[in-house]
Amino acid sequence: MTIEIHVPDAPTIEGLTFRRFRGAEDHAVMVEIMAASNEADRLNYNESVEDVAHVFAHLTHCDPYRDVLFAEVRREPVAYSRVFWKDEEAGLRFYVSIGFVIPRFRRRGLGAAILRWNEARARLVAADHPENVEKVHHVWTTDGEPGAIALFDSSGYRVARTMVEMTRPTALPLPPAAVPERLVVRRALPSEYRAVWDAWEEAYRDHWGFAPRTDEDYARWTTSRLFQPELWQIAWDDDEVAGMVLNYVDERRNEAIGVRRGYTQNVFVRRRWRRRGLARALLTRSIERFREMGMEETYLGVDTESPTGADRLYGSLGYSTARKHLVYRKPLWSAGEEP
Repeated sequence: MTIEIHVPDAPTIEGLTFRRFRGAEDHAVMVEIMAASNEADRLNYNESVEDVAHVFAHLTHCDPYRDVLFAEVRREPVAYSRVFWKDEEAGLRFYVSIGFVIPRFRRRGLGAAILRWNEARARLVAADHPENVEKVHHVWTTDGEPGAIALFDSSGYRVARTMVEMTRPTALPLPPAAVPERLVVRRALPSEYRAVWDAWEEAYRDHWGFAPRTDEDYARWTTSRLFQPELWQIAWDDDEVAGMVLNYVDERRNEAIGVRRGYTQNVFVRRRWRRRGLARALLTRSIERFREMGMEETYLGVDTESPTGADRLYGSLGYSTARKHLVYRKPLWSAGEEP
């Protein structure tokens, strides 16, 4: 396969070329580009070569040798992007574009050229997919990235959903929150990890954009450095998972941002056990655990339009909004273009 790629309507930047993914040697290149991009956007992400390698070892619906693009200026990597697709259970197929451009080469049309290439690649992939499935482009950014917002707005995308990051100082007092009767909070055994995953999958079905996950996704989860079952808070009704908070600590990121933070992520209660205060009880236990560990704050993300009213629950426990994430979508083909 030819390594170099022609990108139509690329900006006039002396020495600019585009190429395909070369394999594991590019993992470090991605990390460098992401680090420069995230620092400029004040995003507290700190991916390592090992993290990228782990993701690429478990890709689904993505061929990195065809769906990844690198931009170089005089052989210096300055940007990269990736395209993949997922199915929502509701019957919609969305084609995801992600991309990073280092600060020195922003505002010069490079990001727009890469986005157009990603869209064209998504349409090429989609041409072999069933015609009776609704298809959309899917991108996201934060409210602190005006360049990305302007690019998506000018490219025909519209905000489909708003998510928020929320944080809470662990020193704040906590209201009493008892675990409902008949439920027991205990650690999951290794033989029960799949049951936790399946319960998480079931509870997540009520959330916007739910895309069923694969066995590859399960393998990636259980082998991640952030897979920390010793920190989970799981409520059991006999041998059934009623609800959970899948906590973890990202020591690498904590060191980078200079904050001792615990992640109270993935708060779920299955339908049969809702409206009984279980989520509040498990979240309270999680915060208490992190306080005992010496964490300064806890963090989670939430859909502002969640049908479960999760954002109200988190606000009542002292969480406040730190950053907004904007999810954008647009039809895969413009009017008259769809094959």
